[in-house]
Amino acid sequence: MNTETCDPAELAALREIFASRPEAVPPAGWEAVRSFEAEHGIVLPEPYRTFVAEVCDGLPAGPPYYGLLPLAQVPDDWDSDRPVRLLAESFPLTAAWLWEDDGEELSEEESEALDDSLSDHGSLLLGTDGCGMYWHLVVTGPQRGHVWMIDENGAIPFGTPPGPSLMPGTPGFTGWATHWAQGRSWFADT
Repeated sequence: MNTETCDPAELAALREIFASRPEAVPPAGWEAVRSFEAEHGIVLPEPYRTFVAEVCDGLPAGPPYYGLLPLAQVPDDWDSDRPVRLLAESFPLTAAWLWEDDGEELSEEESEALDDSLSDHGSLLLGTDGCGMYWHLVVTGPQRGHVWMIDENGAIPFGTPPGPSLMPGTPGFTGWATHWAQGRSWFADT
């Protein structure tokens, strides 16, 4: 997955998925993208960066269920009491984490990591599937360019990492959007 240069094939796939939809929000343009990046001290990962500038800046009909959010917006059900997200700070997770997977009490270190992950630093909100299930595009840190689902149960990266995956698919924004466009379930059959 290349997050520095926009692959023309990925951009073509995104155009095919989004541009023909009449409800698609027009692209934000390069000036708006660069302004957003300067304000937050980041550079958005490709191909999302070019997608927002040239193809589409949101889609009310998804993905996810309640729509792809325009750049810098949060869903209507986003809790305003949550800590402020700092996009320039590294996203704290590198592997799926189900908060109470072990059934054991969290250590102090795990509790701090949980607090960090709930702050959503280093991630941009893509949208929600409702019930507190939010999709994030990681913009800073080792998971840059990956899409994660974070809800009250845990945090799970979308896409196939080495080994078993709770959400199999092709990692990255294009893989996530393509998976949605194909009408496939987000989660692996259990």
